[in-house]
Amino acid sequence: MAALLIFGGGGHGKVVATIAAEAGSWDRIAFVDDRHAALERVADWEVLSGFDGAADYLKEFTHFFVAVGDNALRLKLLNRYREQGHRAATLVHGSAWVSASATFGAGTLIGPQAAVHTDARLGLGCIVNTAATVDHDCVLEDGVHLSPGVHLAGEVKVGRETSIGIGSAVCNRIDIGHHVIIGAGSAVIESVPDGVTATGVPARILKQT
Repeated sequence: MAALLIFGGGGHGKVVATIAAEAGSWDRIAFVDDRHAALERVADWEVLSGFDGAADYLKEFTHFFVAVGDNALRLKLLNRYREQGHRAATLVHGSAWVSASATFGAGTLIGPQAAVHTDARLGLGCIVNTAATVDHDCVLEDGVHLSPGVHLAGEVKVGRETSIGIGSAVCNRIDIGHHVIIGAGSAVIESVPDGVTATGVPARILKQT
């Protein structure tokens, strides 16, 4: 029996559970969430415990998925339970298009109407959200989050635990560093160093994060 335990019952968790349920691959779906004392269910799915109790429940589940928006925490939990021998699921919505030559690591989500093109390489725990596109030869390191409607042109590199805000666009052959925040609706036409927040059209660095 295939069973999926989802870490995090917020909005992203609901999206993850819905995608998993629509895939029809799971006989059981449930959550762990630190609000479990007040949160008995998330939509149609039960909440079993907080994160601290996950180790006990993982024995009952074939796979887990970390549906946490915080990039660093998502990777921390993903790596912790993978190192303990548990299997992280990778989820691709049925309406997404993914090239046969693209690769992506465990714990990654490819959302509805998203596209991942030829020879793109995505690391662990990435989120390619609704209608986001990743063009040819892009590289997304571990823990990257592309918000809905983000578009990466070809050969873009995005560093570890970077978030790109909703509706942003990145020109071809741009390098975006680690731990960067790109604000919503930005146009990134120049490379961005590590650890900054940048926003605007064109995107300009506002501050060190």
